Amino acid sequence: MVTCYDYWSACIIGETGVDAVLVGDSAAMVMHGHATTINADVEMMAFHLAAVRRGLADKLLIADFPFLAHKRGVEFAMGAVDRFMKLGANAVKIEGAGTTAQLIRHITESGVPVMGHVGLTPQSVHALGGFTLQGSNEKAAQRILDEARQLEDAGCFSIVLEKVPAELARRVTDSLSIPTIGIGAGAHTSGQILVLHDMLGFTKNFKPKFLRKYLDGFQLVNDALSKFDSDVKSRMFPSEAESY
Repeated sequence: MVTCYDYWSACIIGETGVDAVLVGDSAAMVMHGHATTINADVEMMAFHLAAVRRGLADKLLIADFPFLAHKRGVEFAMGAVDRFMKLGANAVKIEGAGTTAQLIRHITESGVPVMGHVGLTPQSVHALGGFTLQGSNEKAAQRILDEARQLEDAGCFSIVLEKVPAELARRVTDSLSIPTIGIGAGAHTSGQILVLHDMLGFTKNFKPKFLRKYLDGFQLVNDALSKFDSDVKSRMFPSEAESY
């Protein structure tokens, strides 16, 4: 899985073997420059979801529930679900367990697939004390394991495990009958997800341990723009062949 927030990158992803796409609330950070995902709201997510769907033909498309959208009552939550599905989502992703599992059960029983998310839940960044490793002691690990089982019981079709020890991710994966998708959770999950801009190297100074950059996108684009600038100022662009 990869994240996606716009039409042009959706068109590229659509021609790859990547299985699924998440329109993540990380759009608040990657596309809008915020420090956390908290600034994402239903309007922002709907805007990006619609653009991605127009560029993505056949991939499984999952829409992220933004900050507090699942904590403002069933009516508000179901309104967001209704909107996301009508814009072309195939499923929604919701962070957390506990009382949230009750809402997830309601959504899944309404016929809408839900992906869960435990471990580091970025919408709770302030409560967690930052983007820190979760489940690093046995008590915390057991809580995450219990939450994952709770979400499976509530009807989730898969669960994201974010920033947890690899051995804990293995335990969770082995204990469930549904797939797990890891990010910073080691190699023993059913699948992996990365933020598109991170894996393509567009986030120049973002270098967490779990990230593998498959391209130096920042430098490639910088070089191209610098060449364009140089060609224009030296009168090398446009050439006669590029003129009408």
